[in-house]
Amino acid sequence: MIRALLLSAAALTAAPAVAQTVAITGATVALGDGSAPIRNGTVVFRDGRIVAAGENVAVPAGAEVIAANGKWVSPGLIAGFTDLGLQDAGGIEESNDTSASSSPFAAAIDVSPAINPAGAKIANERLAGVTRALIAPGTAGSIFAGQGAVIDLGDDPDAVTRPRAFQYVELGEGGARDAGGSRPAAYALFRDALSQAQDYRRNPAAFGGRERASLIKRGDADALLKVIDGQVPLVVHVERASDIRTVLGLVRDYPRLRLVLTGVSEGWMVAREIASAKVPVVAAALADLPESFEALAATESNVGRMRAAGVQVALSAAGASGGEHNIRQYAGNLVAITRVPGATGLEWGQALAAITSGPAAALAMEGELGSLKSGRRADVVLWDGDPLEIESQPVAVWIDGRPQPMRSRQTDLRDRYLTPNEGPLPKAYDRR
Repeated sequence: MIRALLLSAAALTAAPAVAQTVAITGATVALGDGSAPIRNGTVVFRDGRIVAAGENVAVPAGAEVIAANGKWVSPGLIAGFTDLGLQDAGGIEESNDTSASSSPFAAAIDVSPAINPAGAKIANERLAGVTRALIAPGTAGSIFAGQGAVIDLGDDPDAVTRPRAFQYVELGEGGARDAGGSRPAAYALFRDALSQAQDYRRNPAAFGGRERASLIKRGDADALLKVIDGQVPLVVHVERASDIRTVLGLVRDYPRLRLVLTGVSEGWMVAREIASAKVPVVAAALADLPESFEALAATESNVGRMRAAGVQVALSAAGASGGEHNIRQYAGNLVAITRVPGATGLEWGQALAAITSGPAAALAMEGELGSLKSGRRADVVLWDGDPLEIESQPVAVWIDGRPQPMRSRQTDLRDRYLTPNEGPLPKAYDRR
């Protein structure tokens, strides 16, 4: 029999942490596919997958029904190209696995084994509506940072959704620095590394004999061959318009490359070329200051102008001040600037898609993640208001259809010290 649940923290906490059929009714449903929100809609998910979402959706018999009473439902946010799970404290070397300056490997580095799902930041971001993240390593002595991963932020030990999901490369000012001091050196290193990977494919035995003198190791060669063959996307960080053009030209020599651009502060200047090449972009939303020589033409209209030119654009969480969840504030800002004379932003549905289905689409995972379309993973967030409004907050979060705890270390600390009480001993956490 269908059972209506009161939407309270107590009820959600008591829900069993297992996959089941859930129907959220009477909600403002934001599908995350670029469309406008649907009033008085329903979302149904079963066994970790979306069954249906929208108007006139039937509630299955035996479903657990949550009456949203007008609250908003959206896909979980996806934080693009961040280091969540790779460091507990950035200033403490022992807790930081974002880069490896002394490693003999570069492209072969795989961040997946280092992901720590119990990290404090994971719970904080989940509590704020982030359910997945694209985890990128950082470069340190090579233009190749290594192989990133797609993870979920669920309260369980199995965080990795897709290991070795992409190869990350620096080819702007950072690439010039890592390659020895110039952009030409970075591109020479890039091409030579790919050439050596092809040599390895042709004759592995001969490669082994000269591996010590090679730019790359066997593991690097294996990783780069997957890039050359188009099996793994190549995420390239560039900002300057001329660098973007040069990277787009790499496809002429390596026609199977699956390029993804990130950064892209001057992307609006070459938007038609990016769109023509059908290369997805994961860009900073509000990079509007000339903070470096490669971003002199930065503008807050960058994302909007690229989108208007036909570029597939998602928003990056890299460097997000205050946490990855602030991508929703950036998305909301892009909606707001559509009202500024002369500025170009995004429509509401486009902005939500830029932080949900957009990052998934950049890695060709839009059929799996990022929207409330049938068959997608049931990463669902119930909000007390419009998710692109800064004052709105999640009321409940599900990842793969499993209800998540609405607490974090920060909320525990808040509650611990909210009402000070003197006692013979300092306060301590409850034993678990």
